Amino acid sequence: MSGQTTATAISAPRPFLRLYDTMARTVKPLVPLEGETFRYYCCGPTVYGPAHIGNFRSFVLQDIFRRTLESTGLRTLHVRNITDVDDKTIRQSQAENRTLSEFCAAWTEQFHKDCTALHIFPPHVEPSAVGHIPDQIALIETLIKKGNAYRSPDGSVYYSIKSFPAYGSLSRLNERSITTDEKKPATAGETASQLAGNTAWNDEYDRESAADFALWKARRPEDGPNFWPSPWGDGRPGWHIECSAMSMKYLGESFDLHGGGVDLIFPHHENEIAQSEAATGQRFAAHWFHVAHLLVEGKKMSKSLGNLYTLSDIQGKGFTPEDLRFVLLSGSYRQPLNFTWDSLSAAHKALARLRDFRKRLGTCTRPERDARSPGAFGSVWEAMLDDLNTPEALGQLFLTVKRLSARIESEQLPPETLLAWRCEFEGILRLFGFELKEVIASQTEIPAEITDLANRRWQAKQAKDWALADSLRKELADSGWLVKDTASAYEILPAPPKN
Repeated sequence: MSGQTTATAISAPRPFLRLYDTMARTVKPLVPLEGETFRYYCCGPTVYGPAHIGNFRSFVLQDIFRRTLESTGLRTLHVRNITDVDDKTIRQSQAENRTLSEFCAAWTEQFHKDCTALHIFPPHVEPSAVGHIPDQIALIETLIKKGNAYRSPDGSVYYSIKSFPAYGSLSRLNERSITTDEKKPATAGETASQLAGNTAWNDEYDRESAADFALWKARRPEDGPNFWPSPWGDGRPGWHIECSAMSMKYLGESFDLHGGGVDLIFPHHENEIAQSEAATGQRFAAHWFHVAHLLVEGKKMSKSLGNLYTLSDIQGKGFTPEDLRFVLLSGSYRQPLNFTWDSLSAAHKALARLRDFRKRLGTCTRPERDARSPGAFGSVWEAMLDDLNTPEALGQLFLTVKRLSARIESEQLPPETLLAWRCEFEGILRLFGFELKEVIASQTEIPAEITDLANRRWQAKQAKDWALADSLRKELADSGWLVKDTASAYEILPAPPKN
């Protein structure tokens, strides 16, 4: 798949994508700081296992952001990192008796495969933490010289929160609230004493203040061979410093946008701002873009609940990656999205409707339209340019498909009209990242005995033998299948995995 969208050369003025800025708490037009290239950074995966569908909500929305931005005629420079050294990657690689590089390379490859299956454009630059340790050391040295960081007796280096008065601007947090046991604002959601016990915050090391965070971690026996030399002794970088060092290396000290999931606002992005702006004296990112959590059947995803699903789990139940992509785009990125197995079934049917519509339009031999020449699908583009309103855009897409289908049914349309609609439709599909490949057959074959049970249940229902119908439904469920009824038929579907 191409990594760069090529916009049609059109003389019309370029529209702007308007997007909510977490820092400003308002929707703002995205205008490049320099020239015609929009430079942005998104936090990538920590490669210690397969990414789950909650992770992919962020990555899919970041992809739709890029597609929409490029549709306006802007060039993009997209940087997304790989975190291949932290406590989790070290612990898991040693548990499996594999080198860190071998372990992380395998999970990075799996992540790339999943991204390709979900039609996510690869970033233009994908740096890794291990590959940029010298850059991180240089940034830490700058922070020490400027008085923003200090070395502890064991050889670790910490960032001093009190040295940066603007700390907390992104999460609306202030220093007082994290150095006492008072409650912080709801956006942060913990007390200082809770923070001190949060490994994502304290990085499992001692420091002068519970609020300070690790820039460099001194070598420990449990790290095994995973350490690097530094001016402060052997060790490894903390989690937060990698994104500052790599984003500024490839995008400059100030760039257009920084993105990630809402869980990264605090402490990760807050810490990035502090260390980056203290080092350079410049604003770090002009815009902050965050994607809300994914729920599963109304519950938070967790290993303990058994609902931490991967793309492989989705495909194992007979659904396609494109079905999942549709679901992940079906809600506003600013609001939590509730994933259900029924929503995947609905997405599968919706994509089939789009596939049928494409067949009716014929082939397209002209360049795809972009946001500056919307044609019949103008309402779809407008919704996308208005704060990436994907649910509204999808709604407008299906309304337009219904309206155009009615015209095809009732009118004798000239070939050039159908050609124009097809070319506009292809542009819309590219915007959403839908390829609409033909589904040759169901990925999950329905065993003959399951079909027989479903038929018997349907007959019992028609005969109003509710006890038998319920009994057969339970037998189907116990076998891993469910039946969805309509007024005149039924559909057999794989049951969702049990928690």
